[in-house]
Amino acid sequence: MGIAAFGLLAAGCSDSLASPTAESSEAIGTSAPPTTASAPATTEAAPATTQAAPTTEPTDTTDATDATDTTAVDTGGGEARPDSDIAWEELQPGIDEAMVEVPLDHDDPDGEQIEIYMIRHQADPARRIGVLFVNPGGPGYGGSILAEQAEFIYGPDLLASFDIIGFDPRGTGLSEPSIDCVDDYDPFFGIETGPDDDAEDAQLQNVAAFFAQSCVNRSGDLLPFVGTASAATDIDAIRQALGEEQVSYFGWSYGTQLGATWVSMFPDTVRAAVLDGAVDPTVGRIDGLVQQAAGFDSSLSTFLADCSSDIDCAFHNDGDAEGAFADLLVQLERTDIPTAPGRPNVTQGVFELAVAQALYSDLSWPELAQALADASTGDGAGVLALYDSYYGRFPDGGYGDELEAYFAITCADDPSAGGDAGLAEAIERRDDFEAASPRIGTSAAYEVLICASFPAGSLGDGDPEVEITGDGAGPVVVVGNTGDPATPFEGSRRMADSLEEGVFVEVEANVHTAYGLNSCIDDAIDTYLVELVVPDGLRC
Repeated sequence: MGIAAFGLLAAGCSDSLASPTAESSEAIGTSAPPTTASAPATTEAAPATTQAAPTTEPTDTTDATDATDTTAVDTGGGEARPDSDIAWEELQPGIDEAMVEVPLDHDDPDGEQIEIYMIRHQADPARRIGVLFVNPGGPGYGGSILAEQAEFIYGPDLLASFDIIGFDPRGTGLSEPSIDCVDDYDPFFGIETGPDDDAEDAQLQNVAAFFAQSCVNRSGDLLPFVGTASAATDIDAIRQALGEEQVSYFGWSYGTQLGATWVSMFPDTVRAAVLDGAVDPTVGRIDGLVQQAAGFDSSLSTFLADCSSDIDCAFHNDGDAEGAFADLLVQLERTDIPTAPGRPNVTQGVFELAVAQALYSDLSWPELAQALADASTGDGAGVLALYDSYYGRFPDGGYGDELEAYFAITCADDPSAGGDAGLAEAIERRDDFEAASPRIGTSAAYEVLICASFPAGSLGDGDPEVEITGDGAGPVVVVGNTGDPATPFEGSRRMADSLEEGVFVEVEANVHTAYGLNSCIDDAIDTYLVELVVPDGLRC
C-alpha cells in the first residue's frame, strides 16, 4: 500500500536509518514516497553524456573487459580504478556526476538512446575494493541521492571501500526522458477508493482511466521500455562503461526485485549483493499486492494493540483503540472529515494512504495516533499531513514524478494488465483485497484498477519475464524484518529460497527495511560487502 522505497527518501521509513546519522516499497504498492527530490538540483548544467555499451544477454566478464579500456588508474593503494570513457563532473570533493547513454530498446542497441543520471561517492584510494551500485526501491525513485548523501547512510567501511554509485533508473529522477503523467494527485488519489454502488464504481473507473491515458499522452513512447529487466540491463551497461569486471549491489524494497533480476541475468558480473526488505518473487503483481495489503493490516493491528495498552497513546480510548478505529471507519462512511481549504476532505483514499504512511515505521505511530484522535473529533489536518507525506507533496503544492514512474514501471512489468481482460480481473480481485485488509485494503485494489486502465498495447510487449534464480551469482544476502508491512517477512524469506545461494537474515523490527536499525544488521551487511563473510543463520 505504498511505493516501496528506501530510507532517507521515504518519510515513512526515515527512522530506520538512524545510523550513522539518520531509514522506507510499492504508491499505492510497496513503500513510502520520498520527501526530497529524487536527485539533488546541485548543478546548473546537465553533465556530459557517455555512451554505455548495450547488453541484452548475460555478459562474459572476459568479453566485457576486452570491450573496454581498462588501463588502471594509479590510486596509491587498494584496488585500482579502471579507466573509462565516462565523463564525470565534480559536484564537490569526492562526489561527482555523469550521464550515460543506453539504448531505449536493448533489443535495438543502435536505435534511439536515453540517458541515465548517476552520482558517484568515491572510495578511499588506499582501501578501494570496487563499485557498489545502490537503489532505493519504489519503483519510481531516483537513486542518485543515495550516493550524494552517502556519508549519512552507510557505515565507514563501505564509504572507504567502494565507489558508491547511485543511479536514477530509466524514466525516473534526472534520467532523460522521465515519466510524467499528471500535475495534481488529489483528483486521482484523494477520492473514495471503495465504491458502494455502480455509479461510484463507474466514476472510479473513469478516474483511473483518465490517469492512465494521461501517462500515455505525456510519456507514451517510453512506457514499453521502463520495466525491471530493462533497468537491470542498464546496470550491466553502466558496469561495462566503468570498465569493471564485477560489481557489488545493495538494494532496498523494490530495489531487491531489480537486484534479483540483475543477479539472475548477469551472474558472472556479481561480486556481492544485498537485498534488504526483499519482495516475494514467487507471486505475480496482483497477488504480491494482496500480500502487502495483508501486511499493512497486520501492522495496523499491532499498532492498535500497542496503543490500547499505552495510556499515553493519543488514540488510547480507554484501552479500546481497536474499537475506536472501527468507529472512525463508520464515521468516514457517513461523512468526510474536513481538512484544509482547497484540499480534499478525509475520504477513504486519503485515510487509507495516511494510515499506510505511518505504518512503515513504529517511530511514526505517535503521529498516527494523534492524527486519528483529531480525526475522531472532526479535525482531518493530521490525516491530510500524513497523506501529503506519503506522496511527497511539496510546500508549494507540487509533486515529483515518482508516483507516475511507479505506475509506469509496475504496469510495464505486467503489460497484460491493460485492456478489457485486465479490467475484468481488477474488478474481480477486489474481494481478495477486502479479505486481506478489510480496514485499509481498497487503495491497493485501486492500484490494480489503474494498471488495468492503460489502453491495450500502450505498454508494448513488456520486458521479458526473468526467472529469479541467481544461478552462478554466488551468495546473495537477503534481509527480512518480522514486522515489515510493505515487504512481508515470509515473502522476503521466499526471495532467499528462490536464489541458488540465497542467505536469509532475520531482523526483529516493525519497520520497512533494516539497514541502519542496529549494529547487528549494519555490521553483518558491511562485513559481507567488504570482506565477503556470509552472515549465515543470523538473527538480529
